[in-house]
Amino acid sequence: MLLWAAVLTAQAPAAEGAPRSAAVLGVTLIDSSTEGAVNGVRADETARVSMLRDSLAAAFAEKGWTLIDPAPVQARLDAMTNPADCNGCDARLARELGADVAVTAEVQKVSNLILTINVLMRDAQTGGLIRAGNADIRSNTDQSWRRGLSYVLRNRIFPGLSAEQGE
Repeated sequence: MLLWAAVLTAQAPAAEGAPRSAAVLGVTLIDSSTEGAVNGVRADETARVSMLRDSLAAAFAEKGWTLIDPAPVQARLDAMTNPADCNGCDARLARELGADVAVTAEVQKVSNLILTINVLMRDAQTGGLIRAGNADIRSNTDQSWRRGLSYVLRNRIFPGLSAEQGE
C-alpha cells in the first residue's frame, strides 16, 4: 500500500502555494528480526537512526526548505512508538509547530540483510500525503542506510519539488 501511495504522490501535479517549511519529526526503527527480539536494541542501529534523521533534515535544508525545530513537541514525540504511523499525529504536531509539512521516516528491519527505508511527507493542514517513497536495502551498515535514503529522496521525495519553485 505504501508503494502504491508513493507512485501516486510522485506523479501529483503542481499545487499553487507549495509548502515551504518542514518539521522533520523523526525516524523510527521497526525491528521485526529475531535478532532484535533476542538481543534487544543495538547501539549501531540507534546511531544510524540519528544519522538518518539528521541526513533527512539536511537534505530538506539543502533543497531550500525552512526547517522548523521540533523541540516544543519533542516530549510528545519521544512518548510515541512511531510518528510515521500515529493516525495523523505527525501532521497535527507539524501544524502546531507552524510548519507546512511533516516529514517522518521508518526503517523496517527484517534481518541484517533485508531492510526497507520509508519516507513520508504530509500536509500539516490536511494530513494528506504529499509524497512518499521507499527503498529496500541489503545490509545493515551506515553506507547502505545512507544510500537507501539518498535513493528515496532523489527519486520519490524531491523530483521536481523545491521550496523555491513548488513543484
